Amino acid sequence: RNRIKKLFLKDVMVFNGLIGLETVVGQTAYNILAFHCPCLPKKNYLYGLTAIGVPALAFFVIGVMLNQSTWDIVSECRTKRCRKLSLTAAFALLGSVVGRAVVVPVTWTVISLLRGEAYVCAFSEFMNPSSLDGFFSSTPGPEIMARFPCKDVLAPFMNYSGEVEHQLKYESQVLVTFYIISLSIFVLLCLKHCCSSLALFQRTAEVHAKNYAAENVKSFFEDCKGIKSVITRMEWNRVTGVYMYREIDDTPIYSRLNKWDMYTNEHDCK
Repeated sequence: RNRIKKLFLKDVMVFNGLIGLETVVGQTAYNILAFHCPCLPKKNYLYGLTAIGVPALAFFVIGVMLNQSTWDIVSECRTKRCRKLSLTAAFALLGSVVGRAVVVPVTWTVISLLRGEAYVCAFSEFMNPSSLDGFFSSTPGPEIMARFPCKDVLAPFMNYSGEVEHQLKYESQVLVTFYIISLSIFVLLCLKHCCSSLALFQRTAEVHAKNYAAENVKSFFEDCKGIKSVITRMEWNRVTGVYMYREIDDTPIYSRLNKWDMYTNEHDCK
C-alpha cells in the first residue's frame, strides 16, 4: 500500500512539474508577443484582469474537457441517470477532475502575479500618487497614472515611472504569496480528508487491471497442457477487433480477450 501511494505521488509530481514548465514557457511567450497594455483609463483595468483571468479560465475548461473522468460522469448520468452514482463517489470524482484541471490555471495566475506586468497595467490608474516620495503637490489624475505602464508620461513624471512599477509589482507579489499560502492549506486539507482514499483506489485499480490483462494474455497463449504451438486464425479473430464494454449476469466483460478467457479457455480446461 505504501509503495503504491509513493508511486502515485511521484506520478502526480512529475505530471504537475511538466505542466508547470509548459505554463511558464507559454506565459513568457504571451508576455513577449501578445501582452500590450493600452495605457488608457478604464481600459487598463479590464485588459489587465482579462490577461490574468481569461487564459486561466480557458485552461480550466480545457482541463475539465480532456479529463476522462468527466466523460465517465457524463456517460453514467446519461445512461443510468446517476442512479448508481452515490453523492460521496460523485464528490470524489469531481474533486479529482477539478484537482487536475486547476493545475494550469493556478500556475498561470501565480506566474502572472509574480511577473507583475498585468497587475501593473490593471491597477496603475488607481494608485495613490501621494504614496510616492517627493511627488508633485498637484496630484495627477487617472489619465496620467494609466500611462505609467507604457512609460509614456510627461517629462516631469518620468522619474517616477520606475517607482510606480516597483510598488505595484511589490503589491502583486504580496498578493500571490497569500494566494499560494491559502491554496496550499486548502490542498493539504483536501488531500488529507478527501482525496487520499480515492487516489489510492485509482492507483490500486490500475495495478489490478494490468495484472488482470497480463493473465488474460497468458491464458490466450497457453492452455491446460502448456504453451500452444499454434494460434489459429479463428482464435485471433475472436480476440481482436472493436469491442464495447458490457456486462453479463452483472459480470463485467472488459475486452474481447477477456470474454474469450472467461468463456472459451475456462470451458476447455474442464
